[in-house]
Amino acid sequence: MSQETMGAKPHPAKTVLVRRHSAVTRLTHWINVLCLGVLLASGLQIFNAYPRLHWGQYGSDADPAAIEIGARGDQGAPSGFLTVAGASVATTGVLGVSKADGEWTSRAFPSWLTLPSHQDLAMGRRWHLFFAWAFVINGLLYLGYGVASGHLRRDLAPGRRDLAPRHIWREIVDHVRLRFPSGENARSYNTLQKLAYVGVIAGLLPLMALTGLTMSPGVNAAFPVLLDLFGGRQSARTIHFVTASLLVGFVFVHVAMVVLSGPWNNMRSMITGRYAIRQEGPRA
Repeated sequence: MSQETMGAKPHPAKTVLVRRHSAVTRLTHWINVLCLGVLLASGLQIFNAYPRLHWGQYGSDADPAAIEIGARGDQGAPSGFLTVAGASVATTGVLGVSKADGEWTSRAFPSWLTLPSHQDLAMGRRWHLFFAWAFVINGLLYLGYGVASGHLRRDLAPGRRDLAPRHIWREIVDHVRLRFPSGENARSYNTLQKLAYVGVIAGLLPLMALTGLTMSPGVNAAFPVLLDLFGGRQSARTIHFVTASLLVGFVFVHVAMVVLSGPWNNMRSMITGRYAIRQEGPRA
């Protein structure tokens, strides 16, 4: 090896823009953001009408609740509480009792979280059902495109290397230490992203859609098997609430990762499709 070769140094790294998200992926992503926001706010409005979750065929005030959000005390000084499996904690000011127009009001979720802000079950249901169907249609559009273009198989399906325990553990450690993929590795989704997205697409969303349909009397009449599948309308309602909560948790983690790994770069890629990576130049 010559002295020139031994002394060779790489050129300074340069930033290049690579295509990361297609137009269909970006469009369906932002429609999902809108739909999920409305579904959450209107869903909490619906929950406020009966803030208790039961398991089985029936549910009433006399039946024990798996989860309950409510208020105790007189109208002058009520106190909020959250009960889960018999364990209760005080939640005044957040859940059960919150301020609306300067007055303490007994309601499961505060007015600033619900759509509409005032208590209106009928309007909440209208918002929820309209955007639920919009969400389903948008999801089917994304899945159809993903299958036809190979996006799901190429970009989201974990490979054998991705599923190796040592590889998964290394990625978990890197994420805990806030070490995110860079360079060529940043072109594609990492293993944790793939597993999270596949879990949401193949698990949470279908379960949330089916349990939502199970709560419809019309759907029950056409497909009574759904009631048997989920053990009753009240069980379906509880599963629906839990899956929606898990989806909200996923969104919070997703947004946190976007912020920690580079908010401007990530937002640009989801708006324009272009993602910036640092690329090492050839050796001199």
